Amino acid sequence: MSKIATIVGGGVIGGGWAARFLLNGWDVRIFDPDPQAERKIGEVLDNARRALPGLTDVALPTEGALTFHDDLAEAVAGAAWIQESVPEQLPLKQKVFAQIQAACDPGAVIGSSTSGFKPSELQAGAAWVGQIVVTHPFNPVYLLPVVELVTSPDNPAELVARAADTLTSIGMYPLHLKKEIDAHVADRLLEAVWREALWLVKDEIATTEEIDNAIRYGFGIRWAQMGLFETYRIAGGEAGMRHFMAQFGPALKWPWTKLMDVPEFTEDLVDLIADQSDAQSGAYSIRELERIRDTNLVGMMRALKAQNWGAGELLNAQDGRLKSGSVLGARAGEIADVSQPIVTLRRAVPLDWTDYNGHMTEFRYLEAFASASDRFMELVGADADYIASGGSYFTAESHIRHIDELHAGALFTIHTRVLLGQGKKMHLFHEMRAGDRLIATGEHFLLHVSLESRRPSDPSAEIQAALERIATAHAALPLPEGAGRFVGQPR
Repeated sequence: MSKIATIVGGGVIGGGWAARFLLNGWDVRIFDPDPQAERKIGEVLDNARRALPGLTDVALPTEGALTFHDDLAEAVAGAAWIQESVPEQLPLKQKVFAQIQAACDPGAVIGSSTSGFKPSELQAGAAWVGQIVVTHPFNPVYLLPVVELVTSPDNPAELVARAADTLTSIGMYPLHLKKEIDAHVADRLLEAVWREALWLVKDEIATTEEIDNAIRYGFGIRWAQMGLFETYRIAGGEAGMRHFMAQFGPALKWPWTKLMDVPEFTEDLVDLIADQSDAQSGAYSIRELERIRDTNLVGMMRALKAQNWGAGELLNAQDGRLKSGSVLGARAGEIADVSQPIVTLRRAVPLDWTDYNGHMTEFRYLEAFASASDRFMELVGADADYIASGGSYFTAESHIRHIDELHAGALFTIHTRVLLGQGKKMHLFHEMRAGDRLIATGEHFLLHVSLESRRPSDPSAEIQAALERIATAHAALPLPEGAGRFVGQPR
């Protein structure tokens, strides 16, 4: 089936869905009668292009084509995925589904971004109820991976599996809820916290800013990487969850919350909360707040990625999917032509790789070149298994030249050539480019060592042969400009 996604409704959520699909290589069609839809989605895409590529350590696929359509039937025809993100009005959604099904491919998945309606409610009166599922994401859709995939008994297993596979392929985590309930799972949890927060403000216990600080400086950070139950398991100490439940279970009977009692939603309460929120965040525009949010999310999620934990584990899995099948997933013997410099890294600049000057910070160039060296080691056979067996390469000397600058979200590629590959010695020269621009070069001299003695040693015969094959081919190339250059030497 085609990799075409149609987004019906281009608001905040619809725009996020468009960015998620588009930046993962899908062609995206937008249907939204709002005359400002193209501008609004364009602004969301600008933020997504700045943020999303920085979550992956492998370049995203080539961006798909984005088109806007005035005719719904034209927009959905031939699409494999149709995402409904219209306002939360059940009759409106059902009307839109009828119009979609009159023109779409019968094999297409129709997902609804609804935060509250059950799939059986959405399916009522549909031409084919099994085609409609709930796919409820979280904002920003292009960064946060979870999406609640809620189905009814009328959804065929094949369609549900295909929906889950599609969501996974674009880096999301489909949380499949097989039993439907109003507001699904995540929003029910959020609603409980929201109701309690309204009472705390109304009763003048805390301001909106103080409540936000309690979350973001405390349990919010814990929740980001362990969720609720795993956090409380740790709170139980060595005895675990059973001890925690026994210790704090009686508190469930204490009047700690007003969750069963909702404050009257008066204009006075709205004004109180709105005024406090303006005082807290009114100095920033919505786009500025979105960029601050995105920068913080990327930084936290990349920290989790380094530990292969929580959302970071999902990002590492997505990197693996992006890497497989590309030149970055091959071994040296699988690269037919080694007569030219070899692509060893292709990725975008993450948000947390930029400095106070707004471009990629100095030590990140070394990190990028080190990753390219690691990839080249894999190519010749010095991979994780080989290192575990007791052999590796250590870098003895490095020289980096900074020629141009890169900014957040910029895509760059590193090409590597071997200047020397003989015995224990490996001399590599990396060129970092963004399109036709030469950004930097890295020259690195490495020695093969025994991890047992921590002394130089000969590599395996297989590695020696692979390295010499590439070194011989690269010896026919002219010496790259800057190779062997000493620090401070005039150009």
